[in-house]
Amino acid sequence: MSVNFKRIAIVTGATSGIGEATVRKFITEGYGVVGNGRNSEKLAILEQELGVAFCGVAGDASDQKIIDALFTVAHQRFGKAADIIIANAGRGLGGSVKDADLAEFENVLKINVTGTLALLQKAAKQMLDHQHIDYPTATADIVIIGSVVGRHISPFSAVYGATKFAVHSLAEGLRRELGPKGIRVSLVEPGLVLSGFQEGAGYSDELVQNFKDKFGPLLIGEDVANTIHFIVSQAPHVHISDIMVRPTRQDYP
Repeated sequence: MSVNFKRIAIVTGATSGIGEATVRKFITEGYGVVGNGRNSEKLAILEQELGVAFCGVAGDASDQKIIDALFTVAHQRFGKAADIIIANAGRGLGGSVKDADLAEFENVLKINVTGTLALLQKAAKQMLDHQHIDYPTATADIVIIGSVVGRHISPFSAVYGATKFAVHSLAEGLRRELGPKGIRVSLVEPGLVLSGFQEGAGYSDELVQNFKDKFGPLLIGEDVANTIHFIVSQAPHVHISDIMVRPTRQDYP
């Protein structure tokens, strides 16, 4: 491809919310992006709208074959390896420890933790091949989307929060492993973001309205995308390893 993109990014969960907003932000900034999501029709729409800067890979983000394909497609499409990985794919689950649906939890655990770990492993191994030589003339970023409930326990989303506690542990462990090799690992912990997340987590309309009344205006995907771009746009020697972003009126969690 003859277009010279500033950087090449892989974004999971790219068809809605934070993921889609991040895709759009990156393309605006001159990046080439490979996006993953289950919704093949939405990916096709994004490809048509965004043009040569975007390529979609449909499938389950916890499937190793799909993860491998993301890196292969990035190199084939843009002629070089991805140097930004956004581990965003995930889903919520409402309910307390006492009442949460354990059958649903197995799926949440797979996509939020196992799938994230698989993506982190793939990204780390690929980036290590060159970044320990290229740093500090080149930049490599792995950005992981966590949650405020992965740090502050909310009794009504503690089961979902437990998966984010796990993700936060993975992020910090990977940072300590890869930082000395010139690879930045950053954790972004959003508060309440108005998106399709609430429906997927089984939140009632009344609960969502309560969030709006109590904490609004709530964040939207673009707010978190701007935060992500701020992280990856720093000079190679500047590492913003952990950042929390909430609606101004959200006091807790």
